[in-house]
Amino acid sequence: MSDMGDGTRCVHAGLPEPEPGQPFLPGPVFAAPYHLDPFQGPSAAPNGYGRPDNPTRRLLEAAIGELEGGDCRVFASGQAAITGLLLTVLRPGDTVVLPTDGYFPVRAFATDVLAELGVRVRYAPTVGPYPALDGVRLVLVETPANPGLDVVDVAALAHQAHAAGALLAVDNTTATPLGQRPLDLGADLVVASGTKALTGHSDLLLGYLASRSAKLLDALTGWRNLTGAIPGPFDAWLAHRSLATLDLRLARQTANAAAVAALLAGRTDVTGLRWPGRPEDPAYPVASAQMRRMPGVLSFDLGDADRVGRFVDAARLVVAATSFGGLHTTADRRAQWGDDTAPGFVRLSCGVEDTADLAADIAAALDASGPAD
Repeated sequence: MSDMGDGTRCVHAGLPEPEPGQPFLPGPVFAAPYHLDPFQGPSAAPNGYGRPDNPTRRLLEAAIGELEGGDCRVFASGQAAITGLLLTVLRPGDTVVLPTDGYFPVRAFATDVLAELGVRVRYAPTVGPYPALDGVRLVLVETPANPGLDVVDVAALAHQAHAAGALLAVDNTTATPLGQRPLDLGADLVVASGTKALTGHSDLLLGYLASRSAKLLDALTGWRNLTGAIPGPFDAWLAHRSLATLDLRLARQTANAAAVAALLAGRTDVTGLRWPGRPEDPAYPVASAQMRRMPGVLSFDLGDADRVGRFVDAARLVVAATSFGGLHTTADRRAQWGDDTAPGFVRLSCGVEDTADLAADIAAALDASGPAD
């Protein structure tokens, strides 16, 4: 169905062939061991033991793989996927380049684990400049970056990495595969958290890796099977069920983000507004050429932590919560988690509320929050 639209592909991705009397999406298969052939053992059937083998998980992997344009392996969380990637690809003496402005637990993992294992860790902002990549084994970028929303030219960076003999991995969490397809742009690997906009209901934890390289996928699959970083069958089923509405959810979230960004741009009591869909945003030239749709996430600064609290407390439709991409509009003051952002920095994830209602509520809550202390 690669020749069809996003909505069609989301609804049908990974579904088995129709069979009379069976549901569109089979229910989750809960099994640790499966029946084995007493003579041939596990070679007689695709399922032998639940850690490496689960039919519910395979259907989800087929679905995400269709959307990303590669083969997929799902993990218990986005962090499990990204750490699995780093520990599979990197060896002592290797060099990795990580973003200075991406998901901060990845930097913590690099400091606490990778450096201790003898991996040389270098950093670069999402938008660069990037160091010379000679001798680098892996470049990992997150675009749009979380939480600052900078965007990098994936095709240009892939060319630079490959010319130096490095692999390029792209964290596609914020964009989702409907927002951009990094493998089409030359990336070797895609990594993402499925906890967020991909599944969008704030009710499960999930991560995944996708690639067109069978060699890389075999190594990553082996790592996952040995370490056990797998999602349970019910989470896999919930995720697959949720994919059907991804196109619809993203459409409303993007429209809401555009309206909220326009509202915030006109206020003198809000600074540092970032949303790559605004023509005035520094990321817009690259994002508008590279991305198929803009995310429902934006960021801004309200001056101090107390004003952020007053803003959320006054809002009727905005709730304080971490993570992003769900049905409900959420505000997260990133500094409270130890992220290196300003005290008043807010990452706002637009939900699927009516656009007019959400914009009016945010305006009223900003008015009620008063000036920064």
